[in-house]
Amino acid sequence: MDLQIALFLIQDGVVNGAIYALLGMALVLAFTVTRVIFIPQGEFVAWGALTLAGLQAGQLPGTVWLLAMGGGAVMLVELWTAWRRQDWRAIPRAAGWNLLYPALIFAAARLIDFPQMPLLAQILFALLVVVPIGPMVWRLAFQPVAESSVLVLLIVSVAVHVAMVGLGLLFFGAEGARTSPFTDGGIELGGIPVPAQTLWVVGSSIALILALTVLFGRTLYGKALRATAVNRVGARLMGIPTSLAGKLSFTLCALIGAFSGILIAPITTIYYDTGFLIGLKGFVAAIIAGLGSYPLAAAGAVLVGLLEAFSSFAASAYKEVIVFTLIIPVLIWRSLASRHVEEE
Repeated sequence: MDLQIALFLIQDGVVNGAIYALLGMALVLAFTVTRVIFIPQGEFVAWGALTLAGLQAGQLPGTVWLLAMGGGAVMLVELWTAWRRQDWRAIPRAAGWNLLYPALIFAAARLIDFPQMPLLAQILFALLVVVPIGPMVWRLAFQPVAESSVLVLLIVSVAVHVAMVGLGLLFFGAEGARTSPFTDGGIELGGIPVPAQTLWVVGSSIALILALTVLFGRTLYGKALRATAVNRVGARLMGIPTSLAGKLSFTLCALIGAFSGILIAPITTIYYDTGFLIGLKGFVAAIIAGLGSYPLAAAGAVLVGLLEAFSSFAASAYKEVIVFTLIIPVLIWRSLASRHVEEE
């Protein structure tokens, strides 16, 4: 290995680390607010990329059907809940989000010629399709058991992941897809060519992290999420509904996942199950952060990206083993350093 190869590997590690940082922060957000280890986070990565690829190919993305199915299922749950409580006030708004909104998205996907649309319009529409599936997953799978133990929530998370992988195969097929790069060309940095898409990935990741920082520190909804993360019971006593906090956190997780998939789709071929492995590496970063610190999750993600890049050069057959083995010393250290608390 010489200096030039090392610089190439560092570039690759930083790009991967930027994506893992986003996913690690999403996992930390989901766990601190809802106590859910959100294993299906990677599915939103794949669905975001495949939705954009379908739009650019002039096809109706499978996520449009998933959005309609999820909206119908949520509407049935809301009607059942309203009937049991004999309180129908929330039904009009639920019908708007779960029936009217998917119908408008379906009509737009059918009528608009997206291959002729600007790339920004394609990306925005892909996000409008994929992101609402996040709160639907919360409402259908996690809200009914929101007060259960972490172990029960983990089992539900595994079940949701398996179901979403199967739905991805059903609606997208086994073929992979790539999207066109945001811009062509690139720059030369220290004698190393840096593609423009690499700059987009790193720059967009940093911008999204800064936007999340502003959200949590400056907005009312962000402060509500922080309060729920610190003390769920105290937040409820202060009038913050934990169901709303869960819905917001899953919306942000879906946004981060879908946007991450859109960023990496021009760089690598995305399949229906590609997101799982990417999400697991974001999970390694979240574990390094103890599932509780956003800055540590970002730093751990960069470490995971660099370790993956250099191990792929030194021992490519074992690079996944090396990356996931990083969890073991972290867990051992945390188990020895932290005080054990029995969950009631």
